[in-house]
Amino acid sequence: MALDVGDVRIGVAVSDLMGIIANPLETYTRKGNLSADAQYVADLAQKQQAELIVSGLPLGLDGCENTQTGKTREFIEELCRHTDVPVKFMDERFTTLSAERVLIQGNVRRENRKKVIDKVAATIILQNYLDSRR
Repeated sequence: MALDVGDVRIGVAVSDLMGIIANPLETYTRKGNLSADAQYVADLAQKQQAELIVSGLPLGLDGCENTQTGKTREFIEELCRHTDVPVKFMDERFTTLSAERVLIQGNVRRENRKKVIDKVAATIILQNYLDSRR
């Protein structure tokens, strides 16, 4: 399972049983309560029988950590208090841009893109992780 953690939404993607292809699962709208948000994701991981959670790590263009990196790390630390599923980080630079391009090429209207871009970004993060294992 992969996450694209944002301040407002968390995109979620899962792989097929063979761990070859990533698929978008959902976009969770955060409730503003770190513990409740982490519990929701932990419950989802259990429901999906996730063996690993891959979280995108939003680094700056220079590869350095920034404010958003810290927020993501804080969320993942809280998530780890709610689940025993191991978590790995994956560089997510350009995934949102790539997701936007995919949606534009798919002729998804601008107002509909906002609804799905986070889970598409999570799918890209997970696919990059799955590809890196081969």
